[in-house]
Amino acid sequence: MLNWLLLFVPLTLALEYLAAQQHLLIFISAAVAIIPLAGWLGQATEQLAERSGEGVGGLLNATFGNATELIIAIAALRAGLHDVVKASLAGSIIGNILLVLGAAMLCGGLKFKEQHFNSNGARAEATLLTLAAIALVLPAVYMQRALEIPELLGKVQHLSNAISIVLLLAYALFLYYSLVTHKALFAGMREDISAASDLWPMGKALGVLAAATCFIAWISEILVGAIEPSAKAFGLSNMFIGVFVVAILGNAAEHTTAITAALKNRMDLALSISIDSSIQVALFVAPVLVLGSLFIGPQPMDLAFPAGLTLTVLLSVIVTGQVAGDGRSDWLKGVQLLAAYLVFGLAFFFIPATAAP
Repeated sequence: MLNWLLLFVPLTLALEYLAAQQHLLIFISAAVAIIPLAGWLGQATEQLAERSGEGVGGLLNATFGNATELIIAIAALRAGLHDVVKASLAGSIIGNILLVLGAAMLCGGLKFKEQHFNSNGARAEATLLTLAAIALVLPAVYMQRALEIPELLGKVQHLSNAISIVLLLAYALFLYYSLVTHKALFAGMREDISAASDLWPMGKALGVLAAATCFIAWISEILVGAIEPSAKAFGLSNMFIGVFVVAILGNAAEHTTAITAALKNRMDLALSISIDSSIQVALFVAPVLVLGSLFIGPQPMDLAFPAGLTLTVLLSVIVTGQVAGDGRSDWLKGVQLLAAYLVFGLAFFFIPATAAP
């Protein structure tokens, strides 16, 4: 772990309170500071996961890994930066299933010629990702129609609220399916860890988890405040910053843990971390933010994502479903996912700062 990067935590706090007008320096420092904090968060959740199996372990990693994403999104929501929130949500979904899973498959494939995972569980998760894509496509289409018929505009929020409730219910049922009725599909291959010498005490794992989460919340508030002026300084759109910069920072914990799991030939855990994280963002984090925006922030947020973001999520889900459907992985599959992520990144990079996809 890059523990020396923790020096950027006090540096960020010092810049925020002593040089508040240095937005670009604050943004860069805060972005770097989140990386080691997310790494510690991921390591603590991995320690908790060792006691609970691949399925529950992947869920724990996804949940606490997404804590960074949720904290950043809430801070942006309170600031009224709905475009950044939507971009970071879409970016998190795309990043987890293309960047995180791709990096895990590549690194694991370089060490092992071929790795295997439960294809039935992977297909069940891919189907949920398809549901998430549908839930983003329909509000976007409705919004386009509402622009032609103004009286429909007021109903976009109602549609988003209703879809959010459906997604939350679907996610709750998925948890019941994966943890209770069909948990064998997500159990994976797991060695006995009762005698592991590097296993942390429960108190240490929970303490590190709590401390990392608190500092991430603090630094995230500072990061969000510097997004807009920093985007202008770089000549980048808020969309690119949200989809790639903020989302990559939010996924730092998943990156670390998924790659480590793949290098240990635990592809069920790596797959669970990456895909479960995207599912959780789409079916839990996004609906919670939509419903939560009714009570926080200057105005409610809907699920009508820009067309470019919606198309990118849909294409990412299709590619991931094809790659993960046969229950095996190698380094070439990892390269394919990473190549798709790079193509999307280039497309968003060349969007003018004043335009939206």
